[in-house]
Amino acid sequence: MKYLPTIGLEIHAELKTKTKMFCGCLNDPNESHPNVNICPICMGHPGTLPTINNEAVKKVLAAGKALGGELASFSRFDRKNYFYPDLPKGYQISQYKYPLVEGGKLLGVRITRIHLEEDAGKLVHSKGGSLVDFNRAGLPLMELVTEPDIKSGDEAAAFARELQLILRYLGVSEADMEKGQMRVEANISIKPADDPIGHYNGQDKGHSIGQKIGAAAGPDINQPEGLIGRTDLQSKPVLGVKVEVKNLNSFRAAERAINYEIKRQAEILDEGGKITHETRGWDENKQETFSQRKKEESHDYRYFPEPDLPSLDLEKLDFAREIILPELPFQKRERFKKEYGLPDEQIEIFVRAKDFSDYFEETAGEIKNWDSEIKGEDRSEPVKLAANYLTTDLHRLMKEKMLGFGELMVTPENFAELVNMINKGELSSRAGKDVLKIMVEEGGDPSVIVEERGLKQMGDESEIGALADKIISENTEAAEEYKKGKESSLQFLIGRGMKETKGAVNPEMLKEALKEKLK
Repeated sequence: MKYLPTIGLEIHAELKTKTKMFCGCLNDPNESHPNVNICPICMGHPGTLPTINNEAVKKVLAAGKALGGELASFSRFDRKNYFYPDLPKGYQISQYKYPLVEGGKLLGVRITRIHLEEDAGKLVHSKGGSLVDFNRAGLPLMELVTEPDIKSGDEAAAFARELQLILRYLGVSEADMEKGQMRVEANISIKPADDPIGHYNGQDKGHSIGQKIGAAAGPDINQPEGLIGRTDLQSKPVLGVKVEVKNLNSFRAAERAINYEIKRQAEILDEGGKITHETRGWDENKQETFSQRKKEESHDYRYFPEPDLPSLDLEKLDFAREIILPELPFQKRERFKKEYGLPDEQIEIFVRAKDFSDYFEETAGEIKNWDSEIKGEDRSEPVKLAANYLTTDLHRLMKEKMLGFGELMVTPENFAELVNMINKGELSSRAGKDVLKIMVEEGGDPSVIVEERGLKQMGDESEIGALADKIISENTEAAEEYKKGKESSLQFLIGRGMKETKGAVNPEMLKEALKEKLK
């Protein structure tokens, strides 16, 4: 039987702030010593009082604005009660009924809500037992919940990648999945593809099913088990039993875990079995999910308003309304397409690597102003040439030398000069690669390097004619083969000329000279 997957995501991202969410301890993801950035507040000692980190609130609102969500005028923190060794207070300060952002959309996927909470500590397991590092406890954590609009692991990974990019553009989070700064959880269910009755998906302001039914499910529940088969929800039963796969720490893991879970559930139903409403993990080595525990519902957490924190009247907070967004990824894609005419694959490289795009745009600006003789002319070709050299040759050389742009001795001005020399025919493409290698290794002005090493492209017709005669006389067999119709022999002769001049001869001019002499 064929099945229709229904997938919703819950994505957590640690916010990039100086201090933790409710205390003055440093928010330092690179701290390697355990239990250094802690205090009585984030450790939950009796009698301590938390205070709200306004910068964290602002960053969540910025993310909501960038995603087209509705920013709250009123918000409140709640206590989410559960016991776990890395949760020092025995509860987590989170948001339930009044999140900071509702609605929004990304890549066609509707966003239910974005709220703010504190992170838990970190468990470190070993053969001798388990230890707890509380450095992470109390870090500001953004949680984004989607509607169940996703249909495959591929779509989920694409959504998470684009969200990571937006968070980085905003400066909201580094969102490094390897460091645990962004974690993905997937809620997955399937139903028969030919079932005539669809899912109820909460059309009102992007709310999830969980929000629509109150106590039966929490805001992070897209399809709780308690609703299976109910017909009193706008006369549309919710079909399928939801399974949550937690703590997916890479895009590839998210994609593979979701696709595996869809297949697993389909096999169970095909064999006449029933799906268990549970939380599962992902085993990277076995490439399969595994059962962890029965899934909790919102009432298990006993949410109630946080008594130690004031409600947020965001209409009265200037910082909450004075949010200016930078250029976002989709806007950059459109601009690069219109302004530079680059192919989509190349644009994506620049959109996803800010240092690359910054260097490219500085180079493009230098190209446009480099030579007064070409002012007013179309400069799209040298700019495209710069993009090609940057994403291939320069990138390869930097990777070989393990250099970042901060250590690169090739300035955008010098790189633009090199590209202009190649574009105007003063330097062959082959010689250009050699000059670029010298610039990366030693630095320097390309025109000086070309002059000192005799790499300037040979463009004088008489010189090229003499070179053609020399090549023909030294390669008579290839010359005769070309006369008999073997086109590849001409390329061989051109190659000999390029070798003879160390790439300095203009290959097109040499080609014409050889053809003329071999008539």
